[in-house]
Amino acid sequence: MPTPSSRRNFLRSAAVLPFLSAIDPVFASEASQYATTHHPNALDALVSDEDFWGWVRSSYTVSPNIINLNNGGVAPQPKVVQDAHIRYYQYANEAPSYYMWQILDQGREPLREKLAGLAGCDKEEIAINRNATEGLNTVIFGLNLKAGDEVVLTRQDYPNMINAWKQREKRDGIKLVWVDLQLPMENEEEIAVCYTKAFTSKTKVVMVTHLINWCGQIMPVRRIADAAHAMGIEVIADGAHTFAHFDFKVPDLGCDYFATSLHKWLSAPFGSGMLYIKKDKVKNVWALLSNNEPDGMDIRKFESLGTRSFASEMAIGAAVDFHEVIGSKRKETRLRQLKDHWVNQVKDFPKVSFNQPKSKHLSCAIASIAIEGKKPEEVAGELFTKHKIHTVAINWENIHGVRVTPNVYTSLKDLDKLAEAIRKIAKG
Repeated sequence: MPTPSSRRNFLRSAAVLPFLSAIDPVFASEASQYATTHHPNALDALVSDEDFWGWVRSSYTVSPNIINLNNGGVAPQPKVVQDAHIRYYQYANEAPSYYMWQILDQGREPLREKLAGLAGCDKEEIAINRNATEGLNTVIFGLNLKAGDEVVLTRQDYPNMINAWKQREKRDGIKLVWVDLQLPMENEEEIAVCYTKAFTSKTKVVMVTHLINWCGQIMPVRRIADAAHAMGIEVIADGAHTFAHFDFKVPDLGCDYFATSLHKWLSAPFGSGMLYIKKDKVKNVWALLSNNEPDGMDIRKFESLGTRSFASEMAIGAAVDFHEVIGSKRKETRLRQLKDHWVNQVKDFPKVSFNQPKSKHLSCAIASIAIEGKKPEEVAGELFTKHKIHTVAINWENIHGVRVTPNVYTSLKDLDKLAEAIRKIAKG
């Protein structure tokens, strides 16, 4: 028979972590202790609590055979998120047209509200889709632009977004104005000027990648947005690598449009994403996949995907709950600590250099390392073949290096092994 204490724990977890409680009430009750018993003012102690991070690591099913340090590409999901996905998938298969459309589909509104709470915006500004590419393409192709209108973007942006803009250029005759960033950069004002000096009276849109995925550079979106709005220019932020990575609220960026992939830093199911459009801008964007009101004012017009993976979508809620157990600020601080842990061990080593900023507020988990005399592919290859450390080689425009991206389940011992491997490779 449940004790009064265990009953209280369950009720607390059900209230604080409703999506986790629906899948695994025992895990949710355990998780709620971490979510509710720690005081936010004790952040330094919490970040250094290796027992807690050990619990986080045990909540994942990561391979013991390799050290995965390419979480920037796509992150694994905690087991409870996987369980949610599987449970909803099996549930839907009992009678698909009934359980998908009449039961699971009804969960989208509570999920929208949950995501809006994490994003810090109105739920009527959030659309649930499949990834940042889909969200950003929705905006890029949905805006009313005509021949001669100018769009400012950078050569360091993500290829899918660059290709979308090039398609609009080819089809509609808009003009793309390119900024070539010399990264890393340590001064926010200098970064902002790279964009603002490209603005003209014909500029209609500026696109800012919130975090340059190739090297981990965080961009001063708000500074750029304020300058753009002063000239009547709309602002799109590519947040593929920032949402649930470090602590911010989307409206604080000052952008009009923002999209992210939830399967990255939120550790939600693969192929899950979120689109934010400022409420008064919704009517100005045509739905990419049309419905009966493609130019209407309802954010839901961007969710006309037809049959989708309802299981994947509904499991996002469990990922949000798990993220909130850790807490955005504690997560940000830990991720930066993990990066610094290995970087500080090799930063003064001969032949080693880095592509990410040194400034704390301009980088977080992601670092990019280069070793003199070796191509990025060679370094990444040696890390994996000789040390079973999975990273990714980057060669994009003027950025060349190996991107290293730990996550909350990464242990300090894993990063010690990385540092030792880098020293061996640098010695040749």
